[in-house]
Amino acid sequence: MRGRSWIKALRQDEARQVRARIAELERNLTVASPARGRQLQQDAGHELRNAKFRLELLEECIAAMH
Repeated sequence: MRGRSWIKALRQDEARQVRARIAELERNLTVASPARGRQLQQDAGHELRNAKFRLELLEECIAAMH
């Protein structure tokens, strides 16, 4: 059976991936051209909000692990 440190490492790795995705989405939104389309910008905004929420949950989970 795997220990808490293994689970914590998995959560930390997942948090790093989510942070990278957030950075990518923010970069895409700031350099978005009008030709990109309003719907695509809205979709990226929704994904960004969901990723930030997921990151918050992961950080709470990691902090709760001793």
